[in-house]
Amino acid sequence: MAEAATAGHALASNRRVRFGGAVAGLLVLVALAAPVLAPRDPLEQDLLYALLPPFWAAGAEPGYWLGTDSPGRDVLSRLIYGARVAVAVAVIAASLAALVGTVLGLVAGFFGGWVDAVVSRLVEIWMAFPPVLLLIVLVAVIGAGLHAVIIAIVVIDWTRFCRVVRAEVLVQRRQDCVASAVTIGLGRLGILVREALPNVVPLLLVLLTLEMGIAMIVEAILSFVGLSVSSDFPTWGGLIAEGRQVIYQAWWIMALPIGCLIVAVLGLNALGDGLRDALDPVLRR
Repeated sequence: MAEAATAGHALASNRRVRFGGAVAGLLVLVALAAPVLAPRDPLEQDLLYALLPPFWAAGAEPGYWLGTDSPGRDVLSRLIYGARVAVAVAVIAASLAALVGTVLGLVAGFFGGWVDAVVSRLVEIWMAFPPVLLLIVLVAVIGAGLHAVIIAIVVIDWTRFCRVVRAEVLVQRRQDCVASAVTIGLGRLGILVREALPNVVPLLLVLLTLEMGIAMIVEAILSFVGLSVSSDFPTWGGLIAEGRQVIYQAWWIMALPIGCLIVAVLGLNALGDGLRDALDPVLRR
């Protein structure tokens, strides 16, 4: 209880955890409440209101707070709905990658021997491929769409979790708690679940937050090149691609989604760093 209270106090007093938690909470809130928060239909076009400037610039139109794009669609509404795609990809892809990598890392690190050798060689072979090239090839083979983006991220990034978890389990195997569990006759599966897994959970939380930021960037890249969801549906990467075409006439269309992506990734990275500092007993000292 005392250790849990100490960790809780460390989390509450860590500025990076507070900042990252606020950003993550805001992203989730915007994603869930997008139909309520968006002032207009993100797909509704009105060529009479094309390329309107945001509210702080001369010529702004009331009701279009962040201006419009070339077909006259509301940029604020498209940013809000774009957050839905970013959060969905971040949460689902990062969670699945963590699940696959954690299971393989736990098994490889705990059982060792030929199991560890097979998993380690698989990780090395997988990491030998250029990740961006492999990502594009996978999406091209599977087919464009949100499901393809999620599958591609999981297929590529499970190795990150596997390597870290395996290394941590190798350390945990030598701890007294594992030796005691063996002495009292606890089976391998029981030791793995009761002793090894709880000790790697704090590390997994850190990796998960960092992976969510990476997943957002990957989705934005694929949206930018037209390999994510339909080009009509708003995504931050798609907005950047649209804004690039009219950068000299309406710079905000490109700048605003870039700003959203930067803040989201910085917030998730700060949350991960703060969790590491707060949950790692060595760093707390």
